[in-house]
Amino acid sequence: MTIRTRRTLAALAVVGLVPALAACSGDDAPGEAGSTPVPAESSTGGELSGTVTLVTHDSFALSDGLLESFEEGSGLEVEHVAAGDAGALVNQLVLTQDSPLGDVVYGVDNTFASRAVEAGVFEPYTPADLDPSVGTPVEEGLEGLTPIDRGDVCLNVDTAWFEEEGIEPPSTFEDLTQETYADLTVVTNPATSSPGFAFLLATISAFGEDGWQDYWAELADNGLRVTDGWSDAYYVDFSGAGEGGERPVVLSYATSPAFTVTEDGSATTTAALLDTCFRQVEYAGVLAGTDNPAGARALVDFLASEQVQADIPASMYMYPADESVELPAEWEEFAPLAEDPYEVSAQEIAEHRDEWIQQWTATVIG
Repeated sequence: MTIRTRRTLAALAVVGLVPALAACSGDDAPGEAGSTPVPAESSTGGELSGTVTLVTHDSFALSDGLLESFEEGSGLEVEHVAAGDAGALVNQLVLTQDSPLGDVVYGVDNTFASRAVEAGVFEPYTPADLDPSVGTPVEEGLEGLTPIDRGDVCLNVDTAWFEEEGIEPPSTFEDLTQETYADLTVVTNPATSSPGFAFLLATISAFGEDGWQDYWAELADNGLRVTDGWSDAYYVDFSGAGEGGERPVVLSYATSPAFTVTEDGSATTTAALLDTCFRQVEYAGVLAGTDNPAGARALVDFLASEQVQADIPASMYMYPADESVELPAEWEEFAPLAEDPYEVSAQEIAEHRDEWIQQWTATVIG
């Protein structure tokens, strides 16, 4: 059975349940006549040729024709290698740094990126003429990477389930430790899942070094379920995905409710708890040791381009890093970002990652 990831399923939802979400900036669909052509030179000069290998997490997706338009305009051939969840992706990048998996990586996020940077996985590169909202230079410790998209990892609830049961949905971290919500929550393992690690970071930020382990112990005692990856948590265990799950509280994204919209488009059957969010940023970077450095830089330029940035909401269901890009109108109602998400610096993550994961494992898994 094919596991449908958050982004590919989201793209289907755009076509089916929420067709209006496909309306991004510009009049022409990606890759069609009128789209901005891709120059056959890199931003650093020189003709482009050969193959460039793009290594991503399993959830990478762009609209049909968009990557092909880059190949046609640049003269490059793009090969795509999917390497698992973001955590697994980083592990493979570190293990293969002397013989890299490809030329460019997309999908390393701010919860795992510092590990790859410290290991020397990347050749620093920043595209020219990025919109100021993209945030360059990027966060200290992640220099040389290019932000591509952003989103909030948050708890989601199946509001229809709670309405049917006559129970008020939870709204805070603390609510989930109450007996009312026993055996209702599923999250992902921070050792294997980037959303899982993002949620761990949110609780560390919320409860501090002296309190987060006690919080997780209470969650575990209240019937918490832990899965290895987001797809299993959302599509197997979550009741709101419409696939037979039995748990109405799941770790997902603030954008997830935008693809559980009712057929008439007037409401959604799930909601993100915006007081539980961690801001996730996903990056692209040139891999050190690339056999095609000019092609690699051109591909990073393309991922940061207006064409791709405008395609991200519909194809990958994340917010583009470029805040000047027009968003689908429905996102304001169904997929807002948190006003005050929890944050932990890349430096703190790099210093404590292994320690925090070991402590979480001892507390929750035993």
